[in-house]
Amino acid sequence: MDQTTLLYVMTAFVIIAAVALSIQAGMLVAVNKKTKDLHDKITPLVPQVESLVESTKATVELSRKQIAEISSRANDILDSTKNQLAMVEEVVSDATARAKVQMDRVELVLDDTLSRAHETVALLHSGIMRPLREINGITAGIRAALSFLSRGDRPSVAQATSDEEMFI
Repeated sequence: MDQTTLLYVMTAFVIIAAVALSIQAGMLVAVNKKTKDLHDKITPLVPQVESLVESTKATVELSRKQIAEISSRANDILDSTKNQLAMVEEVVSDATARAKVQMDRVELVLDDTLSRAHETVALLHSGIMRPLREINGITAGIRAALSFLSRGDRPSVAQATSDEEMFI
């Protein structure tokens, strides 16, 4: 490559670089203009935003106070509930223990009553029923003896019953 060609190539690149720098400068001017326009539009909003920020800070602080108060009340309620639950648990455990003692006593009384009733039935059976059976047996024996003695003679074949005829 000779010197003139190199000079033309370098000149072309310098021109391209100059055009690029000119375009960049134009774009920088346009960005500057848009930035100023945007600044002019935002400037009136700054006091409104500042007042909004102040009211937001006040609202946030008020909310913090209310949340702290609600948390405090909720903690108090929880503590009260825990205390009352402990008292209820004591009452229930005491009632359970008393009920168990009473059930044990009822079971003892019931066992004693059943054993006494059993003893009474056994005494009634041996003291009253046995002599009654003995008397009933003696009476049946006397009745059979009297009936035998009152018949006098043996029954005739004419008086035989159907059961007796089968054996004759």
